[in-house]
Amino acid sequence: MDKDRIEGTGHQVKGAIKEAAGKVTGDTKTQAEGAAEKAAGKVQNAVGRLKDSAREALDE
Repeated sequence: MDKDRIEGTGHQVKGAIKEAAGKVTGDTKTQAEGAAEKAAGKVQNAVGRLKDSAREALDE
């Protein structure tokens, strides 16, 4: 598993927590930051999946 997938998942979780905290407290800035971090984590996770796929294709 590529390190980008691990880090991306971590960012998604952290972003989701931050987004939820922003919703609970009514802090739109924190909520927006959480949503942005969650989206960035999804992109990083996708990059990791592509790297894994490329690595597997080269091994075959």
